[in-house]
Amino acid sequence: MRYAGRAEWTKLRTDTSNAWLLFGAVALTLAVGAAVAMTSRCDALGCGEDATKLSLTGVMVGQVVVAIVAVLMVGNEYSTGMMQSTVAAVPRRLTVLFSKAVVLSGVIVAAGAVAVVGSLLIGGMVQPGRGFTEAHGYEAMSLADSVTLRAAAGSVLYLALIGLLSLGIALIVRSSATAIGIVLGLLFFFPILTQVITDPDWQRLLQQIAPMTAGLSVQTTIGIDRLPIGPWEGLGVVALWATGALAVGGAMLRLRDV
Repeated sequence: MRYAGRAEWTKLRTDTSNAWLLFGAVALTLAVGAAVAMTSRCDALGCGEDATKLSLTGVMVGQVVVAIVAVLMVGNEYSTGMMQSTVAAVPRRLTVLFSKAVVLSGVIVAAGAVAVVGSLLIGGMVQPGRGFTEAHGYEAMSLADSVTLRAAAGSVLYLALIGLLSLGIALIVRSSATAIGIVLGLLFFFPILTQVITDPDWQRLLQQIAPMTAGLSVQTTIGIDRLPIGPWEGLGVVALWATGALAVGGAMLRLRDV
C-alpha cells in the first residue's frame, strides 16, 4: 500500500498540469468568493443574507476544477496506456483504487483548506464595509464560531467528495471527456431541473438527492430549519454518491481488462 501510494503521489506531482489546475481551483474559489463578498450588501437589520455562505460561493466554481483534476488522474492513464503499467506493478487493483483515492483526497483537502479559509478571511475583511455589522445582526466572522467552522470544514470535505465521485466515474467510463461531462451533468442538471419543475414536493426531493444542492447545504449558517436537508445529512448524500461511484469503478477495474 505504501509503495502504491508513493507511486500515485509521484505521478500526480510530476505532471505540472495538476499543480496549475489546483492553483486555478484555489484562485477561482478565492476570486469568486471575493467578488460576491464585495458586491453583496446588508442595508438593514435582519436582511436575511448568509454572510458565511456568500463568502464561500467560490466553492461552486472551484469544484469544477477539482473534478477535472480527479478525472485526469485516471483518464490520462487510460489514454496513454500507463494504466497497464500501474496494474502490472500493483496487481491488487483495489489497492490501486485505494491509493489513488487517498492521494487525491489529501491533495484536494490541502488545496481546499487554503481556498476555504482564504475565502472566509477575505469575506471577514470586506463584508463589514458592506453592511454585515453587529448593528444589522452580524457578528465578526470567525472559525471559533461553531457554525462557521462547520461551514468551512464541510466545504473542504465537499470538495474532497466531489473529487472521489469524479475519480469513480472516470474509472467507470475510462474517458476524460466523457467523465467530465457526466460529473458536470450530475452537479448542475439537478438544480436546473428543480427550476423547471413546479411541484414543491418534487423540488424538495430533487434538492435532497442532488449532490451539489444537498452537499452545499453544509455552508448554510442561518435558516437551517428551512433547508430541504440538514447540513451534515446533505454532505452524507454526496458521500453516498462518491461511495457508489467508487464501488462501481473499483468493480470495473477488477473485472475487465485494462
